[in-house]
Amino acid sequence: MKVLIADKLAEEGIKILRPHTEVEVKTGLKPEELIATIGDYDALIVRSQTKVTADIIRAGKKLQVIARAGVGVDNIAVDEATQHGIIVVNAPTGNTISAAEHTIALMLALARNIPQANTVLRGGEWKRSDFMGTEVRNKTLGILGLGNVGSEVAKRAHGLQMKLIGHDPFISVEHARNLQVELVSIKQLLKESDFVTLHMPLTSSTKGMIGTKELATVKPTVRIINTARGGLIDEAALAKAIKEKRVAGAAIDVFPTEPCTRSIFFEDDRIIVTPHLGASTTEAQAMAASDVAEQVVDILQGKPPRYPVNAPFIPSETLSTLAPFIKVATTLGHLVGQLAEGQTNAVQIKYEGEISNYDTNSLKAAVLGGLLEGISEERVNIVNADIVASRRGLTVVEQKESACENYASLITVEVATSAGATIGAGTVIHGESHIVRVNNFWMDIVPTGGYFLFSNHKDRPGLIGAAGKITGDADINISAMHLSRL
Repeated sequence: MKVLIADKLAEEGIKILRPHTEVEVKTGLKPEELIATIGDYDALIVRSQTKVTADIIRAGKKLQVIARAGVGVDNIAVDEATQHGIIVVNAPTGNTISAAEHTIALMLALARNIPQANTVLRGGEWKRSDFMGTEVRNKTLGILGLGNVGSEVAKRAHGLQMKLIGHDPFISVEHARNLQVELVSIKQLLKESDFVTLHMPLTSSTKGMIGTKELATVKPTVRIINTARGGLIDEAALAKAIKEKRVAGAAIDVFPTEPCTRSIFFEDDRIIVTPHLGASTTEAQAMAASDVAEQVVDILQGKPPRYPVNAPFIPSETLSTLAPFIKVATTLGHLVGQLAEGQTNAVQIKYEGEISNYDTNSLKAAVLGGLLEGISEERVNIVNADIVASRRGLTVVEQKESACENYASLITVEVATSAGATIGAGTVIHGESHIVRVNNFWMDIVPTGGYFLFSNHKDRPGLIGAAGKITGDADINISAMHLSRL
């Protein structure tokens, strides 16, 4: 078995590979050079520099695994790899501790004006009175996102005797309690926090999640830290709030476009900036290298990886049946995830009819993937679905019934939260996805894209017309309407 390392990798990872594989390190290859040579290798390991395009994947006739020694896989054509039965793995926990420690370091630097004082003293001025700081003890830290990094930040902040509040709809109350974090709404978190730290993935729903409206609700003494993703914060709005003394300061490690050498954040000394150093420790690099090296060895030996990014290949004999239902399952996960309120505790998935005769692990993974999309950076698939759910304190229960009253096959997803239960059911009719139930209402909706508005109201004359007038006045076109009664 031959492994190609196309980017600089920590020696710890190479040492793990050598006893089991033939390792070749060729960094700085041009795309055409990589295409010309990749056909000889069973595994490819990269960091962020090498772009693993569809053309490179198609040329890798022997490839079994592509490993990213880090978290993000934007530089890998994951869908193309999946089509070719190539497993893509990463190291999502390799930089967890480093990112958490960097967050704490930035928080303390903000509290005590350390970078600013350093600059002034090096300039030959002794101005102790200009840099009066604040203790973090007994202060409230608001944590947006309680995944891997957010959880580690909570553990360290607790040691600093801080009060911890957090927001993450897909973390169970019990899991938060174990972290000694009180779960609150975003609105309450922003209103009460002395420090706010972000640990969310960048998605269409989280982009600009801290903007003018949100900053209008915070304390004037609040300090904001972002070591997660550039784009989560409206940069102009935050810079303006700090300039107007509606926010005391900020520490920013990530930017919408990187490398970044010009930013509105560079113009104010109350904003501390670092060049995406969250994972920049020797330990993080060594751990990421070790994580992916161990997974490469496991895959080449026929064992499942710990951190798969894409779904494993579905056997051709079941693909024709499962493929349309995977889409339905993903859609149901999206739907109940958006309709549910409160903290999620459990997910129940029920398979009825013909679909119950198949291995439904891929459908469970699709439901969880849809449910967690935009909340977790981890792609949920057949291998890691149970691990991701367990990590978030979610109980997942599956039920199967061979009989189905109204459809050949039916998938029902029920999410139990602190506010109650939200139910969605779907099926496939003539190869098309259909949503046939929302809570106790039966219907038939084809989710073809666009926006859906669900309204639960009393059945009385005039309501349909009123809804049409409201949307019409807002210049919103209604392409279809469906009515359902209990």
